[in-house]
Amino acid sequence: MKNISKLAAGTFNKSVAIIAFILLWELCARLKLLINPVFLPPFSKVMQALFSMAANGDLWKHTVVSLRRSLIGFALGMVIAVPLGLAIGWFKKYGSILNSLLQLFRNMPTLALLPVFVMFFGIGEFSKVMVILWGVMWSTLLNTISGVRNVDPQLIKAARSMGTSPLRLFATVVLPASMPYIFAGMRISATVSILILIAAEMMGANRGLGYALFFYQSNFKIAEMYVYIIIMAILGSALNFALEAVEQRSFRWRDGAA
Repeated sequence: MKNISKLAAGTFNKSVAIIAFILLWELCARLKLLINPVFLPPFSKVMQALFSMAANGDLWKHTVVSLRRSLIGFALGMVIAVPLGLAIGWFKKYGSILNSLLQLFRNMPTLALLPVFVMFFGIGEFSKVMVILWGVMWSTLLNTISGVRNVDPQLIKAARSMGTSPLRLFATVVLPASMPYIFAGMRISATVSILILIAAEMMGANRGLGYALFFYQSNFKIAEMYVYIIIMAILGSALNFALEAVEQRSFRWRDGAA
């Protein structure tokens, strides 16, 4: 019973800022304080639009399409970024050669490359997945490289002194020590996958959250537009929360070691 009350109190404390923001939004829009309700309708009106679109299925249709695109692009990006980052971090000689090229690609705005992806892959599903893949891989790739290079040298020396083979050393020492860095990069990449997807869908799509957002904005249906902005924020937060939960469950040994 005590644990349940502590959990409820913790959840409430974390939600205070969000609740305060919603109340401020509602009051400012209702009382027309500093905000024109035409451009920012009351939160209650936005919720009415959300329930209406959820009831007619429009909201779910666009959300499922976008979530599928985002998850596929994110998963493919991780499949490439994590092994590549581990290899570059472990083989430092090749990593130093590739470092300048990686930094160049990392600082290249993904949205600026949208026309390039459209030219090469068209405006279908494949181009959107490739844009997401490109955008999400860099945070995880560079974090993975940093994780491998920041493994405690004393751990590596101790393992080598016991005659541990290079492959076993990597699997039992380097990889576990790098996992917190990898998960940190994945959490950033998960949020980025939603942001990039929305921009890609606004440029060329007939379904998805980005398309719906642009459609309602163009038709001046402001409450409906804010519904999709809120849904995007929820999806990004949900992906981050899920990865954080997996990370905490996977690395409980760190708390014990501390």
